[in-house]
Amino acid sequence: MISAKRKLKPTGDLMKIIADLHTHTNACTHAYSTINEMVHVAAEKGLYAIAITDHGRAMEGAPGAYYFESLPLVPKVIENVRVLKGMEANIIDFEGNLDASDTLLSKLDWIVASMHTITLPHKPDVEKCTHAYLQMCKNPHVNVIGHSGSPYYAYDYEKVIKECANTGTLVEINDSTFTGFRADAVPNCRKIAQLCKKHGARVVVDTDAHYMTRVGEFSNAVKMLTEIDFPSELVVNSSVENLKQYFSEKNIEI
Repeated sequence: MISAKRKLKPTGDLMKIIADLHTHTNACTHAYSTINEMVHVAAEKGLYAIAITDHGRAMEGAPGAYYFESLPLVPKVIENVRVLKGMEANIIDFEGNLDASDTLLSKLDWIVASMHTITLPHKPDVEKCTHAYLQMCKNPHVNVIGHSGSPYYAYDYEKVIKECANTGTLVEINDSTFTGFRADAVPNCRKIAQLCKKHGARVVVDTDAHYMTRVGEFSNAVKMLTEIDFPSELVVNSSVENLKQYFSEKNIEI
């Protein structure tokens, strides 16, 4: 059993984030820690859960053949932390298609879907990106829209966030955006969060950690949410109860 009573380190005035649900391991050539190292840090920081979401195969340096097919062999619980086996799938066209089959996605616990310039290099426009996200929201295997604040992939935020609220698709607030990695996306991320609050779309606060020390470091994202008075009940990983409720909705094993 996983303990839900660990004393968590505070991450900000608004809420405590109890799970990091977008992380990468050295199965990707641009990340540098093993699954066990990532989980160990999650355990040290008192997290309830972590999702291992290495990049889908369209990304340069993605894991090799059979990695995702074999990922379910990883234990469900390591060091008292619930380990979700997942993928950051790449949106590969403006129809919202992903670089993984439905059969593969159905075998994993947690799917983040994101746009990257390496895997979607065609010159986008707002209409195309909006259509892609709206189509992707129809995919029952996708849990989260990942780091969608990039100005390069700007979309009709109002329209897509309303659809996320309708379909139950989570919108990611990615802490790495605020560390300088995607600094140009910060204003859009704030706007996205405000629209999620307006329309009742649920969010998930993640680190997108590519090295173990970044796991569980949510303070920048939490600070922004605090500034806009974002309700914790709309943050699925703000409490064990919220997360378990989401798991129940999506038939994810607790």
